[in-house]
Amino acid sequence: ELKQEITRTLTADNPQAPQNIVRFSFKERAYKLVDYLDQTAIHFTLNGNLIPKDSDEGRRQSIRSSTEAEEAPVETPAETSEQAEVKDEEPTGDTEGEEEGAGEEVAEAAEAAEVAEAAEAEEPPPPKAPEKKLPNQFNFIERASTTPFYPLRERGCQSEPIPSLNFSATVHQWDIYDAYVEELIRMEKAKEKEKTKPQAVKKEEEKRGARRLSHVEVQHIEPITRVAKAAKIAERMVNLNTFDDIAQDFKYFEDASDEFRAQQGTLLPLWNFQYEKTKKLAVTAISWNPKYKDLFAVGYGSYDFMKQGHGMVLLYTLKNPSFPEYIFSSNTGVMCLDFNSEHPHLIAVGFYDGNVAIYNLRKETSQPSYKSDESGKHSGPVWQVKWQKDDMDNNSNFFSVSSDGRIVSWTLVKNELVHMDVIKLSVEGTMQGPEGLQLQTLGCGTSFDFHKKIDYLFLVGTEEGKIYKCSKNYSSQFLDVFEAHHMAVDTISWNPFHVKVFISCSSDWTVKIWDHTIKTPMFVYDLSCAVGDVAWSPYSSTVFAAVTIDGKAHVFDLNINKHEALCTQLVVTRKKNKTTHIQFNPVFPIIIVGDERGLITSLKLSPNLRKMPK
Repeated sequence: ELKQEITRTLTADNPQAPQNIVRFSFKERAYKLVDYLDQTAIHFTLNGNLIPKDSDEGRRQSIRSSTEAEEAPVETPAETSEQAEVKDEEPTGDTEGEEEGAGEEVAEAAEAAEVAEAAEAEEPPPPKAPEKKLPNQFNFIERASTTPFYPLRERGCQSEPIPSLNFSATVHQWDIYDAYVEELIRMEKAKEKEKTKPQAVKKEEEKRGARRLSHVEVQHIEPITRVAKAAKIAERMVNLNTFDDIAQDFKYFEDASDEFRAQQGTLLPLWNFQYEKTKKLAVTAISWNPKYKDLFAVGYGSYDFMKQGHGMVLLYTLKNPSFPEYIFSSNTGVMCLDFNSEHPHLIAVGFYDGNVAIYNLRKETSQPSYKSDESGKHSGPVWQVKWQKDDMDNNSNFFSVSSDGRIVSWTLVKNELVHMDVIKLSVEGTMQGPEGLQLQTLGCGTSFDFHKKIDYLFLVGTEEGKIYKCSKNYSSQFLDVFEAHHMAVDTISWNPFHVKVFISCSSDWTVKIWDHTIKTPMFVYDLSCAVGDVAWSPYSSTVFAAVTIDGKAHVFDLNINKHEALCTQLVVTRKKNKTTHIQFNPVFPIIIVGDERGLITSLKLSPNLRKMPK
């Protein structure tokens, strides 16, 4: 695909232009397709105010400006002094004393005129006003965005100058300033309120993890959400660069040596998914999201009765292997989970303490949206949950199986989980109790699966190694019983293509393939170690994979080899570590494997392991 040359032709046609515009032709009295389409795409428009000189408006403006120039008064230099103009006057025959007085006055006037001329000569001419430079509207520095002075703000009778922060003219500085002041006041009040709280109230709030949002905080949620979304995209981009070689292998690498192996195949390790807080927890469940094919949920808990503690549900995506997308914590271990196929944002979870819960990915809370009450919960660990189609009232419902022998249907009615016992597993025979009482013993359910086509039909595996074929319509009896294994049935699964075939695995080292109309298995595979999980492939009815507690993954294809696995590969390298679960991706040719150290390993199937049947 990388070497393939793709020719692209650039044309002047607008790709967004509609190609199917029709107009009514009155001449032909029918709708006709318009042949000519305007392919012009306008990217930028600016209305200017320039006028051509040759136009009428331009001539009028030039005449108006010349007329105004002519009418303006011509400035003449001021006369130096009225006294400087000396008029020759003829003597009138007065006395000599008067002539002498007049001569002295003329001399003084002449001296004053000379002084005024010297002062004017010394004064420099007034400076010309510089021409105002027009701002460049495309230059962000010159665009009307800076304030060269400190604006005054009236506060009572006093004006306070506040330094300008060069904000855009469209954003008022004082709105921002007031918002900061309000935030500081709110924080100070919150600190004072926190100090006055009694110690008991503080501890109670810490336990619940409740934190009430004030009005101001609610307003700030939206910007924080935008930042979080941008940060998530940036994180994915960084991870894409960091794991670029793995992404290239995931997309393009094909093991060329498969051509020389005839039937054998390999598993190529890709990403590893691990969270710091789950390193001491085991992977107890894996489920792919039915809508987003890169998203999968992982349940964490413990299979050891003596090491029970907290549990977690993490959701990972193949786009970001470094950190989970969603994190949910619980006080008890998570034993199983399942996505709703019709509502992909709902996850049903079963816990070690017998409770079941529903988590809603659309709600920004770490607590389950719905949880079972004390009256309906199981008395043992919930080993598996499965969603079913919505009932007649469009209520979501799922089933659960537990060690207490009950198979319970949970229906989401309004805002609560309503439970109903579907069937109780019973073991044949009775047990001798105290004082000769005969006690009926209940079977311990460990796994179950519903038929892909027949809604009412389902299978249940037990700790005794038996498989019960049951119906939703009969709660008191079984349709059939298979003596399947010598130890607990860990997983049971219907084939997604063949309506009669199902597969089971057990801790007795075997994987068996059955026809539900026949009492004996069609195929039995001994893997020389306890089998933790088995799964059918979504692309072929003859391909399945299993994991054993010695850390190996086994991939079979009955169409190629009915006797042994095409690939047996070590997945977990650490000693004293066991693989617990395996799942095929519904679209991509990869599988994911979980172990007891909380690590999820993704592996790519080589071409020999994913051959499509004819």
